[in-house]
Amino acid sequence: MGWPVITIARQYGSGGRTIGKMLADKLGVPFFDKELIALAAKESGLSAEIFEKADEKATSSLLYSLIMGSYSFGSRLSPMTDMPINDRLFMLQSDIIKKAALQGPCVVVGRCGDYILRDVAHCFHVFIYASQEDRLKRIVEEYGEPAARAEDILAKKDKQRANYYNFYSNKKWGDINNYHLCINSSTYGLEGTADLICQAAQRMKVK
Repeated sequence: MGWPVITIARQYGSGGRTIGKMLADKLGVPFFDKELIALAAKESGLSAEIFEKADEKATSSLLYSLIMGSYSFGSRLSPMTDMPINDRLFMLQSDIIKKAALQGPCVVVGRCGDYILRDVAHCFHVFIYASQEDRLKRIVEEYGEPAARAEDILAKKDKQRANYYNFYSNKKWGDINNYHLCINSSTYGLEGTADLICQAAQRMKVK
């Protein structure tokens, strides 16, 4: 049996995307993060810029949410053209992630990957977190966020990711029960974290 599909949920500023790319390069498998936006745009015929604004954000239509509910997304009860753009993007990305997982090992960052692939046996789900100090430093020095607003941005981004995950999965973002491994990138560094995930995934590989 080959490498599992690895999904990565991550706190903002924890280095999760970088770690995911390191993993994909180490394993020689496809990597999906922002690439999912371009693929979704291509499939829908809409511009990537439209989807970029909706990426990893729950729908803002309260009425639509109450009518459809979290459980109806997989049933396609409503034509996709009638959906808010956030929900259309979620549906398209879900299909792309499922197809990618069926084709073979890959690394998927964010987008409720662990929930979307919950029924796929050969998957390894990871949650990456880090210290507040390291996260603040990273978003200022590497992401270019203004230092004066860094704490507010950090809290807003985490809340946004939590709302997105909680809405579309009906589970709780960051709950240890959703993942096979939760790891602190501040303790091990980005490279070390990628190495440890590889080791853990290797153990699943040889089962």
